[in-house]
Amino acid sequence: MTRTREIKVSVNGKTYERAVEPRLLLVDFLRQSLGLTGTHVGCEHGVCGACTVLVDGDSVRSCLMFAVQAEGCTVETVESLGRIGKLNPLQASFHDHHALQCGFCTPGMLMTATDLLKKYPLATDDEIRDGLSGNLCRCTGYEHIVKAIRAVKTGGAG
Repeated sequence: MTRTREIKVSVNGKTYERAVEPRLLLVDFLRQSLGLTGTHVGCEHGVCGACTVLVDGDSVRSCLMFAVQAEGCTVETVESLGRIGKLNPLQASFHDHHALQCGFCTPGMLMTATDLLKKYPLATDDEIRDGLSGNLCRCTGYEHIVKAIRAVKTGGAG
C-alpha cells in the first residue's frame, strides 16, 4: 500500500499542490512531477552539487531533501534565473567568460553562485572558490567560473 501526502510548494513563483510519496526526493519531484529538468541529477549523494536549488533563499542539495520537506517553502530552480534571449547577469557572465564546457554542473553552479552573491562579500577569488567547494566540475578547472562570478560581483557582467 503506497501512501501519499499532499504538499503545497511554490516553485519559481508558481504554486503547486501535489500528492507525493513521502520518500520522493525533491530533485525527482522537480524533474518528474513538474517537468523542470534544468536541475540535474549527479551523484545522488549530495557531493557533486549538480542538483543545487534554492529553498527559502538557501542553497540546498535537492537529492538530499524529500519533496514533503518542501511543504510551504519557496523553491527556485535554474529555470527561474532567465531564459534564452534574456539571460540574467550571472548567466550572461558565465557565457561571456566561457565558464561552462559540458554544462552538466552549470545549473548547480549558477544556483550556488546566486546564493553566494546574495549573502557574502566575496572579496577575493579564494572566497569564491571556497563558496563553490561543494560543487564539482570535471571540465573547466573553475578558473572561468570564478572570473564570471567575480565580474558579477564587481558589476562588470551582463
